[in-house]
Formats: sequence, structure tokens, C-alpha cells
Amino acid sequence: MTTALLPALLLAGCGGSSSADAEFAGTVLDPPFEVDGQPLTDTAGESYSLADDTDKPLTLVFFGYTHCPDVCGLVMSNLTTGLNQLDDADRDRVDVVFVTTDPQRDTAPVLREYVDQFDERFEGLTGPLETIAAVGKPLGVAVAKGDKLPSGGYDVTHGTQVIGIDGADEAPVYWGQETSAAQFRSDIETLLSKS
Repeated sequence: MTTALLPALLLAGCGGSSSADAEFAGTVLDPPFEVDGQPLTDTAGESYSLADDTDKPLTLVFFGYTHCPDVCGLVMSNLTTGLNQLDDADRDRVDVVFVTTDPQRDTAPVLREYVDQFDERFEGLTGPLETIAAVGKPLGVAVAKGDKLPSGGYDVTHGTQVIGIDGADEAPVYWGQETSAAQFRSDIETLLSKS
């Protein structure tokens, strides 16, 4: 298997971690999810592929939308806090990508403003909903425009997991919406120490 992080994940999944009393919180995938190489569009209007443009040892990807009333903000806050607890050398080895599941409302400027609230190094991606859904599907993320709400807006179906893509362009791990900042920090340190 070519996955760069999988040996570390399997060890971590068995109780190994960067601290003696912490257990790996993420879910290890063997085999890993495949990463679809179809390009989306970043906030600068440039083409961005989760397979071709994720070259750091770890890229953390979340599919959500800026009008999300609850889960998206909570997950992004916990992830950001966990990353901010890393030392500078480890932080520089991790990218974060927020893929909108609501491209009709989440234009490039809206996405840029949203991700900047968390960290200016984060990237936001958009594109046609069909392409976003196709990119999400092999990562276990269902994406669909939902029903119209009485408020005039509409609900958006999306996943609640953060997916980890390694330097080999595979996704061998994901974290659920309940993952705390401390768990993100510990797991990321574990993964980076083995890569």
C-alpha cells in the first residue's frame, strides 16, 4: 500500500499516540478513501484539485457551507484551535481546505471571508454542485441541495467529518463532528511524527 500515513495510523489506532495517556481519536481507513482529482476553484479563481494541489504531509478537508447554523462553525473552530496548539514547524506541514456544499451562495469572496475568520492560511473551494458532489462521494461525503425552508433559504446536505489526505493523495483517516481541539492536536502530532 502506498499510503504514507497508514502505518502510523494503524499504530495509533492500536493505542499509540504522541502522548502517553491520549488515544487516537480519528477513524483509520484500510483501505483508504480515494481522492478524486477533478479540479474545483479556489478563492483566487484558480483551479485546485484535492489530489494534485495537496502536497503537504497532511491536508485536512471539510465539506460545509457558510450559512450552516451549527455543525460547520463548531467543527472549524475545534480544528482551528487544535492547529493553533501545534508548534510552528508542525503547523507549517498541515493545510486546511473548506469545500462549500452551497456554491450558489458561497461565492469566492464569501468563502474567503468565512475561512479567514478561522485562519488566513485556510483555503476555500467552490465549483458546480455536481462536481463538488463527485469529489465528495469517494471521500464518504454526500452533498445535495435540500428543501426550501420557510425562512426563504434552503437546507444543504453535507458531511460532518474532517478528512485527512496524506502526501500520497489518499485519505486514510477522518474525524467526526464530536472531535475536540485537544484530540485534533494530539492526532495531528501523532501523524506528523510518523510521516
